[in-house]
Amino acid sequence: MTSGFPYALVATDLDGTLLRDDGSISQRTRDALTAATAAGAAHIVVTGRAVPWTRHVLDDLGYQGLAVCGQGAQVYDAGEHRLLTSVTLDRQLAGVALAKIEAEVGPLFLAASRAGLDGEVIVGPGYALTGALPATPFTEVADLWAAPLNKIYLQHPKLSDDELAEAARGAAGGFVTVAMAGEGIVELLPLGLSKATGLSLAARRLGLKAADTIAFGDMPNDIPMFGWAAHGVAMANAHEELKAVANEMTASNEEDGIARVLERLLP
Repeated sequence: MTSGFPYALVATDLDGTLLRDDGSISQRTRDALTAATAAGAAHIVVTGRAVPWTRHVLDDLGYQGLAVCGQGAQVYDAGEHRLLTSVTLDRQLAGVALAKIEAEVGPLFLAASRAGLDGEVIVGPGYALTGALPATPFTEVADLWAAPLNKIYLQHPKLSDDELAEAARGAAGGFVTVAMAGEGIVELLPLGLSKATGLSLAARRLGLKAADTIAFGDMPNDIPMFGWAAHGVAMANAHEELKAVANEMTASNEEDGIARVLERLLP
């Protein structure tokens, strides 16, 4: 880029990356992103959260650009508050996948993200929600399948997130994509879907390519995005699997890790 900033696209995960642990974004990080966009770069938020759980964060940022939500399932125009693309989970395949996983590890606690601009997150008995995000309880398993879904969330009474993700991949990896997106967040997604597929769609709309992109993340679900982008930066608080494939490490989400890298790159 002629501005002297080496990337045309800055892709940032939200939780554990752009957001501090209290859900806020520091002024230093806001200023660094503003400076990067003033230098000609586009900023795309790439998050596992579906649009209804992301919209308020983007509005608070004054964010007008594209966002990749739902682990790549949704490309959302924040300025116009509309969905540009949406991929849903095949409920029949997901049912087979769940049955195979439960045959392997026993009963699971379940939640699901319904598709659409206002799709609610529904939470079954025993499932522990992280954070104070809005959700609707359900008790009958039939309610899980009553409307189109972006994803299903799994928790296990005894297995760790890593153990559950590994078991789910082994049992049902041919039917769904399994992603580990945070503490207590193991997800079943449409087969082949990842943050990389969603980000490549959003980037193409802006006329940008993988070679133009620096990406920031903290969890294994960011691995495909790092594989796609020219340069992947893992936060100090990142999962070891992501650190293993990162081009660079930065400070934690609590210590302005994104800002430190952008400030160094800015002319």
